[in-house]
Amino acid sequence: MEANATQTKALDTKTMHEVLTETQAGRMTFPEVVRRLSEAGVESYFVDFVAGTKTHYLGDGQTYAEPMTLRLGRVAEEFSDEALTAAIRGAQADTVRYPEFVKRSTAAGVAGYRVFITGKRAIYFGRKGEIHIEEFPKAK
Repeated sequence: MEANATQTKALDTKTMHEVLTETQAGRMTFPEVVRRLSEAGVESYFVDFVAGTKTHYLGDGQTYAEPMTLRLGRVAEEFSDEALTAAIRGAQADTVRYPEFVKRSTAAGVAGYRVFITGKRAIYFGRKGEIHIEEFPKAK
C-alpha cells in the first residue's frame, strides 16, 4: 500500500545532528554539508550566533533545532562586508573550516545566516539589519 501523499516524512534528525557535530569539529566542507542535508530533505537552515542554535527547515513545514556546541564569541557591533567575504572565500577554497569561519564571521559582525539549499544562496545578517547575499559558487 502506498503512503498517503500528504503524509509527513519522518525527520532524519540523526543526519542533521551528525552534520552539525562534524561541521563544528571542522571535519566537513560546505559542499558536503549541503549534499548531506539535501539528501535528508532539508530545504534551508538558519544559524543564530547570538542564541547559539541551528534550525533546519524541511519542505513540508517541519523544523528541527539544536544548540551549537562550538564556543561562540561575541558578535562585533560593526558589520564588515569585506571581512565576511574573505571568510566566505576561505571556506569556498577549503582553507578555512567552520570553527575558523565562525570566529571570522562573528568578528565581521554576523549575528546569523540562513542557507537556502534549494535556492543556492546564503543570506548573512548583521546586528543592525545589514545583509550580505552570497550565491553558491558554480561547480567546476
